[in-house]
Amino acid sequence: MKRAVSVSIGSSKRDKAVEVELLGEKIRIERIGTDGDMEKAARLYKELDGQVDAFGVGGADLGALVDGKFYPFHSVQPMVRFVEKTPLVDGGGLKNTLENKVPAFLEKHLGDYLDEHGRKVFVTLGVDRWGLSRSFVEAGYETVFGDLMFALDVPLAIKSLGGLRLLAKLMIPIVTRFPFEWLYPTGEKQNERIPKYEKYYRWATVVAGDCLYVKRHMPDGMDGKIVVTNTTTPEDVELFRSLGVKYLVTTTPVLDGRSFGTNMMEAALVALSGKGRPLTWEEYDELLEKLGFEPQLQELN
Repeated sequence: MKRAVSVSIGSSKRDKAVEVELLGEKIRIERIGTDGDMEKAARLYKELDGQVDAFGVGGADLGALVDGKFYPFHSVQPMVRFVEKTPLVDGGGLKNTLENKVPAFLEKHLGDYLDEHGRKVFVTLGVDRWGLSRSFVEAGYETVFGDLMFALDVPLAIKSLGGLRLLAKLMIPIVTRFPFEWLYPTGEKQNERIPKYEKYYRWATVVAGDCLYVKRHMPDGMDGKIVVTNTTTPEDVELFRSLGVKYLVTTTPVLDGRSFGTNMMEAALVALSGKGRPLTWEEYDELLEKLGFEPQLQELN
């Protein structure tokens, strides 16, 4: 049996392991959280290196890919310093392949609903999901990107892909040198919800982005909204339901009651391929087509 492991600096309360069969191959998919402890994560990588078929980097990114340029997160690199044998991925491949399909999926399944309520999307962190961001713009959505709000706590909206590109050019070389916990909730902070930036949540028909960002500042009264995200636990789904979210779209498949992160599913695809290395975008697309993977839609209210 193939084994793919996501070592995450997120909360261990979100841990999950399932066994699935993909294209006739059995794969164990496992997420292990270290509650914000990067050194513990580094030790796990060292212990498992060469023992599993693929690693996912959970709760952090190795870097940001914007317009084809990769910017490494310097504070994350030491966490993976012991990995020498097992291929390592952080979800970037799926963010730029599988997630690009979301606007077309929404049009196919919820086109009439969008006609009625408007094609307006609030992307919590556009730089983190460049492929998703670009695909919404290309599909004609009015867009607000919350990068300054969610990464730097600056209450300014970015309303164009050009503005997002300029922000990336100016800020990413600087912020990639920040401690990662300044930019992304780790450990127990992942369980906090502090309503904020309500104006943009209310304006949008679609709220899209990493699940922890989406729910971190989500206000009460989200009636009629569409949430596009991933890495949802049953508790996350119940939270969205209780806040009034009408539709939940997860960009990765729901397995045994939850959707795993792009890093975990990308690691599963690498393990499935048997190539012993991260795949090219074309190889991911080919595998995704064979598997029939597409976003998943749940009606919550």
